[in-house]
Amino acid sequence: MLLYSLDTDATFAQALAVNLGVTLARHENRSFEDGEHKLRPLLDPRGSDAFVIHSLHGDLEHSPHDKLCQLLMFIATLREHGAARVTAVVPYLAYARKDRQTKPFDPVTLRYVAQLFDAVGTSQLIVLEAHNVAAFQNAFRCMTLHLEAHRAFDQLACELVGHGALAVASPDPGGVKRAQLWRESLEKTLLRPVGFAMVDKRRSAGVVSSENLVAGDVGGMTVLLIDDLIASGDTMRRAAVALRRSGALEVVACAAHGLFTGPAADALADDSIAKIVVTDSVPPFRLPLASKVRSKLSISSAAPLFALAIKACHGAWSR
Repeated sequence: MLLYSLDTDATFAQALAVNLGVTLARHENRSFEDGEHKLRPLLDPRGSDAFVIHSLHGDLEHSPHDKLCQLLMFIATLREHGAARVTAVVPYLAYARKDRQTKPFDPVTLRYVAQLFDAVGTSQLIVLEAHNVAAFQNAFRCMTLHLEAHRAFDQLACELVGHGALAVASPDPGGVKRAQLWRESLEKTLLRPVGFAMVDKRRSAGVVSSENLVAGDVGGMTVLLIDDLIASGDTMRRAAVALRRSGALEVVACAAHGLFTGPAADALADDSIAKIVVTDSVPPFRLPLASKVRSKLSISSAAPLFALAIKACHGAWSR
């Protein structure tokens, strides 16, 4: 197995390498004056089972487009030089939110990204908590493996809640299945009933509106509010306010990917949100260190989930 990381912040990659008991393979990433890049492996990949880590969130140095291009070119390079199989390990998949047409002449960007991965010879793709699992799985022709973020939150959720009444909620109708799956998982883990709720939400032309309607009983309960990502934080804030008005004792906002864009620090500082839990798929670099929201934030590593998936994939291929 060859494990490469193209991430500038190698924290997640190093944690994954430790969980796998391997060392990250060396590669060259050379920048040119005009912004172009040259990436090449420094070990012969011929006949190898190669895994390439790259989380496709924008950061202070590179946009999602830059990272996507680098990942695709590196996969193509590995295949060019004889890698038997190349798996893209993508904790955060950019462009996954645009998976259907909602306006005239809309793009279906997720499908276009899938076509690019197919074009360079990607053998399989491993991602954490895609925006829409069905759309993600249907977009790709190569093998895909979708990891559910709630598996990274289970232990922390048990510690936060203790023996009190508990419910899992979705901040919008689109995330109902995600919340239901976590509810079912927690009931098996805790061996007791877990409630369920959904908050009404509508979006048009980027503007969110809702009547703050809550379907489900959350009175006197700690509510685990789960979504695939937190961007501006407004969806989580609105949902938390609605849940508290419906009698929730406390709301813990959980998301696989903490993008924390724009006014997120202010939105998430709202007292309706007691705690925030995200994975390490995206470093929380956009949140000011001195902000109130930092004291609420906990990070649960998804590296063990990816390690288990990679071990299973590599083991099946090696047999």
